[in-house]
Amino acid sequence: MTSDTVRTVGLAAVLATLVLVSSVAAPLASARPAHEIPVTEAASADLSQPTAAGWEEVPASDVALASAPSGVPNADDTTVETVHVQAARTDQRLFVRLEWDDATRDVAADDPKTFADAAAVQFPANTSARPPIAMGGPGNKVNVWFWSGATGSQELLAGGAGSTTAFQNPTIEANATHSGSGGNATWALVYSRPLNATGENRTALRTDGDLDVAFAVWNGSNGERAGQKAVSEWHYFPFGPGPQGPPYETLLWTVAGIAIVAVVGVTTFGIYRTREGN
Repeated sequence: MTSDTVRTVGLAAVLATLVLVSSVAAPLASARPAHEIPVTEAASADLSQPTAAGWEEVPASDVALASAPSGVPNADDTTVETVHVQAARTDQRLFVRLEWDDATRDVAADDPKTFADAAAVQFPANTSARPPIAMGGPGNKVNVWFWSGATGSQELLAGGAGSTTAFQNPTIEANATHSGSGGNATWALVYSRPLNATGENRTALRTDGDLDVAFAVWNGSNGERAGQKAVSEWHYFPFGPGPQGPPYETLLWTVAGIAIVAVVGVTTFGIYRTREGN
């Protein structure tokens, strides 16, 4: 085989390698699961306030909301379509920040026709199984971190719709702020809880695996309350190795490396067979 032939075959091998690597890399570069919400390690930063500077360094996930399936009147009439979720943890606490569009600040519920804005975060009480999304079930309960513009925060336990009870010794803290005006107005809300808080039916904030989480938002000025609410599907916080979940970049380069070796091996074998034939 001539040197020109070897160079041609070598160039073809390089081009084939680049094409293969790019075809593998493109889908893997964005391979993080759609329902994963990253959790950032925040050292000892104080993130308890929605406007804390530390939140600028925490990535946000856009979580889609839809009207909850419910038999209450006007259940399908909800207005909030997306909530922006950020999550961070220190050695002692988990912080969850929600932000959503809401043109009005509804914080009073002092007559039957007035309702307050509200939001909730839901976790399985038993993290080994995923409960029914609609407030869990009798044998598979959920913890609900609830905040209302009228009453503040509550830590709740539920085993199905209409079964909500409050924890006697709540461990949840919440701070909220409404800013802007008109179409640019938003609520920003931060929940926090100690990682080591324990108690019967209280969610263990595990650090060795994924933690299921779901969200709900009520727009008080639209008459939303109880089962008339905008809710998400189950998502999860990746409390596995490392704060950002599975090492997709490492996986990307491992697969790309295998692809390169495979192409070079096939090309080398082809050159060898060609030489043998000559």
